[in-house]
Amino acid sequence: MANPVKETKAQRVERLKREKNPWECLDEIRRFAREGFPAIPPEWLGTYFRWWGVYTQGDGAGVIGGQGGEGKALPYFMLRIRIPNGFVQSRQLRAIAAITDGYARGIADLTVRQNIQLHWITIETLPEVIAALADCGLLTMGACGDVTRNITGCPLAGVDADEICDASPLALEATRTLVGNADFYNLPRKFKISITGCRVWCAYPEINDIGLTAIRREAGKSSEIGFSLRIGGGLSTDPHLAVRLNAFVQWSQVIPVVKGIAEIFRDSQQLREHRERARLKFLFLKHGWTPQDFQNELEQRIGFRLDPAVPETRPEDVYRDHVGIHPQKQAGFCYVGAAVLRGRVTPEQMRAAADLSDRFAGGELRTTNMQNLIIINVPERHAESLAKELNQVGLRVGGSPFWRGAIACSGSEFCKLAITETKSFSRWLVEELEERLPGFEQHLKLHVTGCPNSCGQHWIADLGIEGKKIKVGDRMLDAYYFCLGGALGLHQSVARPIGYRCLAGDVPDAIERLLRRYLAERRPGENLRQFFARHDDNELREFLAGELIAVVARDPSPGRVPHGIEG
Repeated sequence: MANPVKETKAQRVERLKREKNPWECLDEIRRFAREGFPAIPPEWLGTYFRWWGVYTQGDGAGVIGGQGGEGKALPYFMLRIRIPNGFVQSRQLRAIAAITDGYARGIADLTVRQNIQLHWITIETLPEVIAALADCGLLTMGACGDVTRNITGCPLAGVDADEICDASPLALEATRTLVGNADFYNLPRKFKISITGCRVWCAYPEINDIGLTAIRREAGKSSEIGFSLRIGGGLSTDPHLAVRLNAFVQWSQVIPVVKGIAEIFRDSQQLREHRERARLKFLFLKHGWTPQDFQNELEQRIGFRLDPAVPETRPEDVYRDHVGIHPQKQAGFCYVGAAVLRGRVTPEQMRAAADLSDRFAGGELRTTNMQNLIIINVPERHAESLAKELNQVGLRVGGSPFWRGAIACSGSEFCKLAITETKSFSRWLVEELEERLPGFEQHLKLHVTGCPNSCGQHWIADLGIEGKKIKVGDRMLDAYYFCLGGALGLHQSVARPIGYRCLAGDVPDAIERLLRRYLAERRPGENLRQFFARHDDNELREFLAGELIAVVARDPSPGRVPHGIEG
């Protein structure tokens, strides 16, 4: 008798998704809460929970000690809260603080998609947490899983003094159209959208599946605001910057276009064959599609032709953190942006920010994809007082380039896929660099990611480091591999893996050597990106190591690297 053919991972996940829409199964979660963790079946732990923004939490060792490219799980959950366009009200932030205190052992993180992520949630309390969030207008639905993730936009929408338009209504409408809609619960993989009306593209359209950026076209004496359209961006182990279509998308066309692209993605059977190659970008990377092919298919789906694209000006400035005190378009008002180091925020800080936003402004806050927090609509006369009180609770309105530029993923503290610990390491790294290079003033993006999957977005950083392990004696120790020169906007470029790896404890030495070399040899007006661009990999590797060394391959690691889970 022939042995039955074993399902691949992709086939199993696709079968599970066909069998059940998890968004319709909240009662099952409530039953698990009554019966306890042992009652949860594997298909919920490994798949269905994600549609509710829930992942099982790692045991602190990351991928090490697990099997199949995934570490051991504890009977606790990570819970991600959607913050569409980064808009959050003081009462909502206060509610999140209370939930963090009561259910999450006081640990919350701001993410690179403007979400807030909690840890240590138990199955017994999960329904209570979901209900408490819903009571204040917040959802976890769709924050993970093979669905549309949190739709990002400029956190300064509506107040930015230089914005082309306030595009947040479109981001919120797109959220209503796709999230919770049974027609879009079963996509091949995660689906990321950014819609922004700002000129600096702070929502990173270049690394989203759909990136819509406002643009104005002139027609005689009249003008019209519409959007440029990019598709197929993404990072992970196969970074791909989005391609621009030859399209000017009118305001009224944005939602039909977004829906049409989501349908193309949903209906692509090619993208359901391998979990590691299931993102929209793989139509271009693996299946031979061209931008024109995609546009032809899109126009057929939506039933109308898109107007030709108009010339656009990509932003020169790639540093988009919104930290500091800045004027708004509303006369007499400003916004105050605080840098939250590595995104880790305490309940006390959240309550303080909420209280200060009520006391000094109108109770409106914004989260950013550089893991920061902004208070808007601050009367100018209160800005300095507000900034002073934010600084007193550890939310720096300003700070060194290292503090402001640091980004960190969850790391092995909580993630089953991580190779290295990142959050505590990032704090230590920033403190070391501040002490060693106190006068350094060049903006830099210093991104730390705990594995090749780039949840810390190291591919778009000036200085991106990727978690590895190095064997020392009989122990496997945390190490990092260096990628330099990533950028978005006018000078967009994926960071270059330059063949240098060192133990985590040696990273500050390497960065200090590199930055001192930059300070000593930079040309007038030359920034870090330009300095890196005019040096080859051998030279940069020498700057980091302090001597000429051979290339180290990027990917060697202990055991299987968990490719394919992109941040």
